Amino acid sequence: MIDRYLTPALLEDLPRKMVLLTGPRQVGKTTLAKQLGGHFERPVFLNYDVAEQQQSIEARAWLPSSDFVLLDELHKMPQWKNYLKGVYDGRPADQALFVTGSARLDTFRQTGDSLAGRYFSYRLHPYSVKELMAHASINPVIALDQLLRFGGFPEPLFAGTDADHVRWQNQYFSDFLREDILEFGRIHELRSMRLLVELLRSRTGGPLSYQSLARDLGLSPITVRRYVDILEALHIVFIVTPYHRNIARALSKAPKLYFYDWTYINSNPAASFENLVAIHLRKHLDFLNDTQGVQSRLHYVQTTSGKEVDFVIANPADELIGAVEVKWADSKPSYSLRELAQQLPNLKAVQLVYQMSTSYKVDVTDTQTIEVHPAAAWLANLSA
Repeated sequence: MIDRYLTPALLEDLPRKMVLLTGPRQVGKTTLAKQLGGHFERPVFLNYDVAEQQQSIEARAWLPSSDFVLLDELHKMPQWKNYLKGVYDGRPADQALFVTGSARLDTFRQTGDSLAGRYFSYRLHPYSVKELMAHASINPVIALDQLLRFGGFPEPLFAGTDADHVRWQNQYFSDFLREDILEFGRIHELRSMRLLVELLRSRTGGPLSYQSLARDLGLSPITVRRYVDILEALHIVFIVTPYHRNIARALSKAPKLYFYDWTYINSNPAASFENLVAIHLRKHLDFLNDTQGVQSRLHYVQTTSGKEVDFVIANPADELIGAVEVKWADSKPSYSLRELAQQLPNLKAVQLVYQMSTSYKVDVTDTQTIEVHPAAAWLANLSA
């Protein structure tokens, strides 16, 4: 079984602190955890969803000699943070503790201080071009085409058929609505949430109007915003906010929304491709943050002429250091990317093109260029 991209970093951190791993449903968290256990001599795997194992978790019934303890889906346990604090503080010094979960683990680990100083956190993302190349020993172009067709979640990606992909996707979103939304205690809002997910399929990549969605759903904009927050906490979608040095102005502009499963969106291939690039950039930045503490952020930007650049990267000092424009076939640098590159001489400006075979550069000032690249090769060189 081939290791995931996080494996080396996780193995390095496990002897030092406990590790919390979050990510979308079915992205491979449990599989990764069991792979990690294979690197130890006396691993124990416990899942809170299994009744018998739930009792073992609550009673802390594993042997002290266990050198790797997996506590899967622990976020479903009442008072899980206080429990985990006790387990961590009372464990033998050489016992690695690995905790996986999804929405609530990721949400609640951001609040309170009961676990402060005791853990490293990681986020597991769907397969990317770089990771699929390493897994399947294929070139970037083939990897990108497979990802565009089947998505980055392991089961449909490696099944490799359209029928299996559709069946998995239908079940995935059915389970999400039935189980995860209910876990958030929203049983009376299931129908509205289902309709919202359907509406969002055709609105990825553009500024998100809560007012427009509210009118279509017959709800208030505040309620729609709350629903989107829940979808983001559940790792169904993620938000890309506008960049502006003035925080008030940034908050006044509409965010953009993307699905973790870019094949789910209901639009043309170019929109799915932009969504795929968004996930790749998010995975790249999260990996650098989780492994090195580099706190760069992903945004989009509106230039002074009112044109948008699809993605920009801001460093911890809130300075723009990178810009990425995404095109299906147009290899001529966009006007908005040119304008931004001219304004920021230290910006690394890139246009990614799906239907393109050779890279080239365009001078926009005496000291600034725009790089135009075939998307597959460029994505293959990201950090994860």
